[in-house]
Amino acid sequence: MKSSFPLSQKYIDFINSTKNVDADFLEGTTASGKTTVGAGVKFIRMVSASKKKIHIIASKTTGTAEKNIIQQDNGILDIHKGKAKYHGNGDKDYKIPHIKFEDKIIFVLGYDNKDKWALVLGSQFGCVYIDEINTANIDFIREVSTRNDYLIATLNPDDPSLSVYKEFINRSRPYKKYAKDVPNEIMQELKEEPVPTWRYWFFTFNDNLSLSEEDIEKKKRSAPKGTKLYKNKIQGLRGRATGLVFPNFSRKNNVRATEWLKKRMTDKKEPLKFIHFSCGVDTAYSQESPDTFSFIYQGITDKGQLIILNEEVYNNASLEIPLAPSDIPPRLIVFLERNRKKWGFARDVFVDNADQATITELKKYKRQHGGVYNFLNAYKKVEIIDRIHLQLGWLNVNEYKPEADYIVLDYCVVHIGELESYSWKEDKYEPEDRNDHTINASQYGFIPFRNRIGVGG
Repeated sequence: MKSSFPLSQKYIDFINSTKNVDADFLEGTTASGKTTVGAGVKFIRMVSASKKKIHIIASKTTGTAEKNIIQQDNGILDIHKGKAKYHGNGDKDYKIPHIKFEDKIIFVLGYDNKDKWALVLGSQFGCVYIDEINTANIDFIREVSTRNDYLIATLNPDDPSLSVYKEFINRSRPYKKYAKDVPNEIMQELKEEPVPTWRYWFFTFNDNLSLSEEDIEKKKRSAPKGTKLYKNKIQGLRGRATGLVFPNFSRKNNVRATEWLKKRMTDKKEPLKFIHFSCGVDTAYSQESPDTFSFIYQGITDKGQLIILNEEVYNNASLEIPLAPSDIPPRLIVFLERNRKKWGFARDVFVDNADQATITELKKYKRQHGGVYNFLNAYKKVEIIDRIHLQLGWLNVNEYKPEADYIVLDYCVVHIGELESYSWKEDKYEPEDRNDHTINASQYGFIPFRNRIGVGG
């Protein structure tokens, strides 16, 4: 089996990595060759080696699969001339679109129509290829993932809060040889409990040897720098491309390591000092949703910067014994004390005022055990839109303000993820009610002190 285009060493290693591998996930930039090599070379190789007769290619629609995978230049039919034959309207033996290759049958499915794919997924398959798995129906992915010997999926970087990342992509790991090629912010997200036989691959323009330097530069110029489109397509980094509430948030400008903060605080010429600390709490007791309990500890500096110093997040859907309002006080006190000792004292704790049950439990706990913290209702007379506008200004950097006024320490990964995925509703100027719990907690904590943020030295 020979491809008609040059292969980088990484792609050669990818194709040849078949031992103790039963899933490959390919992410990266546009035009990196993921589909060509993934579908046309490795998938077909695995089909050829499989002992099973029936296999699957799944794309958004069968038409998309035909255009992008099967019939294009360097598609399956081009690479395997004379060996692979496509029956787009089915034939007397199989009524649905399929490819005949050697003695194997490869069904071609569209995952956009559950009525169609549900009819097919009634048995076990050899190899399954899922095109752009980030856009696939999650029920289809869950169903087909248990019905194959080998799974390969390509994806373009997308909203990192999508279920497909947590349930599948982030459970894979790169080979050590190529771990350095994975951007640090993606490597930090590959944190779910790993499946030892699942492999993660990150490919870029440079891995596609059919592209000239001029081709690469042309593609890089096609998207404006600093936009989410550039981040997704050119850098291969995750994050929704459109509709983001905080499109100006970037890890480069708004995320810092603890060492950076400690160095700033001990600077001999002009040490950074905290003038106020606060804590915000948002709650969600549902066992049926990804909504979370979120504690955010933050400080305001004498330079007018708001720094997110710590987070703690729980989700009842993932807990064997779900949390109740009475479980929150001891957990919150431990969180507050840990951060008081490390950073400074946040006397005032602002709790979502829609959750009076938790506030009641917090005040009862203080009466019973004593304590120095004030548990207060969050002040919501500052509308959500106004809070967002404030944050947008604080996130900015420019020639007059080289350092942002909203900084997040890099281990606050949930808050970073929400800032990268919190989005607007499609039909109105209002944010969606998801990916916002640490954001709400932060807002509850800064609203009373907003006039001290973004004011300079």
